Amino acid sequence: MAVLDTSFVVDILRKKLDAVAVLNTLSHETLYISTPTVMELWEGALRSAVSPAETRKVEEFLSTMNIVDFDVKAAMRAGELAVQLSHNMIEPEDVMIAATALVRGEMVVTHDEHYTRIPGLKVLKY
Repeated sequence: MAVLDTSFVVDILRKKLDAVAVLNTLSHETLYISTPTVMELWEGALRSAVSPAETRKVEEFLSTMNIVDFDVKAAMRAGELAVQLSHNMIEPEDVMIAATALVRGEMVVTHDEHYTRIPGLKVLKY
């Protein structure tokens, strides 16, 4: 099982070849996105110059995904990580995504290097 980071989802939606190749290797895995990723995707779609097309694309993608909530356990873990990582300049949403994966024992699939600085997090970086 794997939690998909927003960077990976955006690259999939843009059909970037390296992300599509990674997605193909994960075909046997159960894939999840977290509610912070939903927020980031929706914000990006609404800010897009072609917002109606982007919001439709995001809605279609979300309808195919397993979505895991950012719950109390994840929130508490994110608070711990925020304290540990205060010097690392990692966006709060990414800390929330990492915490969601950590409390479930899942890896994060991402294009972002900063996830590798999070203690105990399994990361598939492409």
